[in-house]
Amino acid sequence: MTLPRVVAVAPGSPAARAGLQEGDEIVAMDGQPPRDVIEYHLLADQTEVEFELRRGGLDILVSVERPGGEALGIEVDAPLFDRVRTCDNHCEFCFIHQLPKGLRKSLYVRDDDYRLSFLYGNFTTLTRFTEADLERIVTEGLSPLWVSIHATDPAVRARMLRNRRGATSLRWLRALLDHGVTVHGQVVVCPGVNDAEVLDDTLAGVLDLYPEMASVACVPLGVSRFNSEAAMRPHTVEEARAVVDTVEEWQECFRACVGRPLVFASDEYHLIAGRPLPPLDAYGDLAQLENGVGSARVFEARFHGDDLPHDTGPGGFFQSVDGAPAAGYRAPRADGTLRIGPRPDAAVTVLTGQYGAEVIGPLLQGVRPVAEVVAVENRYFGGNIKVAGLLTGEDLARTLDRAPAGRRYLLPDVCLSGGRFLDGQAPEDLPVPVEIVAADGASLRAALGAGARP
Repeated sequence: MTLPRVVAVAPGSPAARAGLQEGDEIVAMDGQPPRDVIEYHLLADQTEVEFELRRGGLDILVSVERPGGEALGIEVDAPLFDRVRTCDNHCEFCFIHQLPKGLRKSLYVRDDDYRLSFLYGNFTTLTRFTEADLERIVTEGLSPLWVSIHATDPAVRARMLRNRRGATSLRWLRALLDHGVTVHGQVVVCPGVNDAEVLDDTLAGVLDLYPEMASVACVPLGVSRFNSEAAMRPHTVEEARAVVDTVEEWQECFRACVGRPLVFASDEYHLIAGRPLPPLDAYGDLAQLENGVGSARVFEARFHGDDLPHDTGPGGFFQSVDGAPAAGYRAPRADGTLRIGPRPDAAVTVLTGQYGAEVIGPLLQGVRPVAEVVAVENRYFGGNIKVAGLLTGEDLARTLDRAPAGRRYLLPDVCLSGGRFLDGQAPEDLPVPVEIVAADGASLRAALGAGARP
């Protein structure tokens, strides 16, 4: 177990007034060593907290008073202070298994930890779940959680996870629902494995066994050129259309039986199938937005300045946990600087993935100043990888190598983590200056300028 380290102290906060400093290591709070940021949050939720700190090799005690429930005012360096519970499955469809060597070390960590599911919306298969985990979730109210289902047939699920516990671990899903925990599910649909009749059987199983689930997203298998599993292949257009049809049929069934659609096909499925995206109100409460369900319609609505029916920001309890770091895909995307070349009213090129271009292209028709979208081919990963979040500096550099001068080049921040692309390159390494823009419709519209009108 490592000690949580303080990486930021808010000026004027209770922690700052008490003398906590960046670099302090937290040994214990009120005599108890916290295992993770959840436990840290619970221990910090007192009017007075005694910290046992390690500073420069010395142990010191600091008492922090929080009048009126004021936020403590510190951020720690990691969400978990003990060991991350890693995945013991060997799924043939796992994208992490397809990653080439030489990328950032953190990308190769395969977690299956319910705490990261609660904090950040990571999906867990429950194959390493225990009675103690269930007790803690219920006692501390750790809800919602995000569970990978893939199939409700025990034999199919065990085969897909390549783990015999996959056949029985969904019993924990039933236990979580019995205790009132909100659970969102995911089915990664693999052609010839869990599509067609198996997908029908899975959704029938959800209705029969887990009708209290909040939502289930069906997302397509991602296959890169580094894939070594012969059975894994991209969907054909016909297969994608069949998945969309199956989901729509089951939505009607769920509406009739439980009063809501419950299951959704990701935007990517509609793009592969060449089908129109459903209207925004077809996605319910947009709980699976970060899984690509409804994200295109939300982007479109924000670009046009439309009011959304409810908050569509990132989910996960981390938003309200005092001290929780922005980890994983919520880590800082860039350093906040823009490399602006031409004048603000110059013509604009928006760089994005191939799927993003299909969504953004129609929005730019008639925009002033003149704007175009360029779909960057992902040759680094190849296969059917077409999302902006997996673009690399290598592919962007190739696209920009012969870019005309005098234009502004906008790049979505989802390409970056900590200011770098997946292959380790930075925006400064690109052959022309680019402007980093938050990947939402309102930010794109603002970047285009006040005169932008469709």
